[in-house]
Amino acid sequence: MYIAVLLISFLAALSLTPLVKRFAIKIGATDQPNNRKVHQKVMPRLGGLAIYASFMIGLLILQPDSPYVWPIVIGATIIVVTGVLDDMYELSAKWKLVGQILAAVSVIAGGVHVDFINMPFDGRIDLGIFAIPITLLWIIGVTNAINLIDGLDGLAAGVSAIVLLTITTMAAMNGDIFIVAIASILLVSTVGFLFYNFHPAKIFMGDTGALFLGFMLSVISLLGFKNVTLFSLIIPVVILAVPISDTFFAIIRRFLNKTPLSSPDKSHLHHCLLRLGFSHKQTVLLIYLMSGFFGTAAILLTQSTLWGALIIITLLMIAIELIVELVGLVGDKYRPLMNLFRRESNPKRQ
Repeated sequence: MYIAVLLISFLAALSLTPLVKRFAIKIGATDQPNNRKVHQKVMPRLGGLAIYASFMIGLLILQPDSPYVWPIVIGATIIVVTGVLDDMYELSAKWKLVGQILAAVSVIAGGVHVDFINMPFDGRIDLGIFAIPITLLWIIGVTNAINLIDGLDGLAAGVSAIVLLTITTMAAMNGDIFIVAIASILLVSTVGFLFYNFHPAKIFMGDTGALFLGFMLSVISLLGFKNVTLFSLIIPVVILAVPISDTFFAIIRRFLNKTPLSSPDKSHLHHCLLRLGFSHKQTVLLIYLMSGFFGTAAILLTQSTLWGALIIITLLMIAIELIVELVGLVGDKYRPLMNLFRRESNPKRQ
């Protein structure tokens, strides 16, 4: 039954995406090229509708037994409606945020929230009154992080698929049947869409898809790892390290440049790799590789001892900083760690 549901969702995505493409063109939901975008021709948006519909078909057939199903369905529908309206009418940032908050509140009201964070040495931080605000910030933050990396053909869909594969693997290792079910259904729905979205893309997922995938990843990661006994909040952060890091350093970059946080630019990770001379496809595959690296690290992290986990986290932080400096994610002159290595390897003569 489970395998059949996955196959149905995958085939649904393959079948529905061309229909969504024609529908997007008919109603004028298209992405126009400009100086900030990489594509050079008008592209149909709304591709996320195919992912959403395929996921809902799988969910309807499987009908997993969980109190979280309806809150997730309601929240996902709200976020998809927000994305569709944005793809059609280009909503202001304020109205998109309103949609994200409503979607987040719907799942939080349904019981999806983090009440505590597990720490080393049997420690535990009870969040108390901060549980709801922190959960809200996590959902909105991850939702927008996926939206921000949706800048190249197949990038957001591929990275989301790698994250979902990691979550599915870890949930299976932990025996969490519900997370395995919803993560794998969303995974095959995303992969089915990716057949039309990988370079050269025939359709974009638009904000409909980016917001939906970001929202679902934020919720699934919360449900899947809130009870992990070691560094419970670190695991989803590591799995989502690529979009989270890109967003975090975009905030740092805009702060240093004294530009508004909502101001778009062409200095995201994929832009930086393109400027270094990598092709469109090479850039996407490199970011896939990075996502796979962090996904593997997250799996190792859950299987490690305390000291092993501390070593892995330290190495990951160094790796992220080196990538940021090598590609110029903050700026061409931002190289504190590389400069430190140079000073250590070439000490001044006395």
